[in-house]
Amino acid sequence: MTGELPSSIIAGISFTGRAGGLVKALSGFKKGHHTVPDAANAVTNAFLGKLCERELAGQAEQLFQDVRARLGYKRKDVALSVAGGGAVLTAKDFTVEIFYALEDAAPARYAVTTTLRGLGSAELAQTEEFAAIFAGWFSEISFALKKGAKVEAVVDVIEALDGEGGLTVSYPSDCRECLIRVAGVDAQVRCTGAAIEMVFPRAGAPHELMAAFAAVRGAFAVNRVLAGLLV
Repeated sequence: MTGELPSSIIAGISFTGRAGGLVKALSGFKKGHHTVPDAANAVTNAFLGKLCERELAGQAEQLFQDVRARLGYKRKDVALSVAGGGAVLTAKDFTVEIFYALEDAAPARYAVTTTLRGLGSAELAQTEEFAAIFAGWFSEISFALKKGAKVEAVVDVIEALDGEGGLTVSYPSDCRECLIRVAGVDAQVRCTGAAIEMVFPRAGAPHELMAAFAAVRGAFAVNRVLAGLLV
């Protein structure tokens, strides 16, 4: 990672990757025997869990083998659990969750959400081995805030800056969240009050997302209120 995260401010960090496809393209879907779901609910998602067994098991096993081999983990250092439409890899330094679910608005499609959390080593994230395992996996990074932040206060501060530090902001009328743009950073920064999230147009490895976060941190340093969120 680029710099240590302030433990007095950040409660936790997670990386998220998103993918998906057509339900009928899954290896478990049998044309003429199965029908494409027309709604997303507990029953149809259980059906999806059976259809995606081969894809999920293959992806999870490949991840297990990559982590074991590239990071030199022993049997007791890493474990894999696969059940239904989800898999959890639990390693001594982090956890990865892979979850298949039907898209609510388009149940003929499925979404795959992969989350890396509990990363306890800044040095590990910077290694070539870690980057090789997770290259192109993640497009979002989220920082849970210990004390939280008032979205209205964040908006007021950025608007008062009038562009200083390359910061601009947009928000809905109820200020439930705000979207921050940072000059030179190819990512959207979202403040929800409980977390600061960065969404990137392209997926990358954790250290790449953290490098962009360092630029956001630097931009926030122009103001005491903003600096209190991340610096």
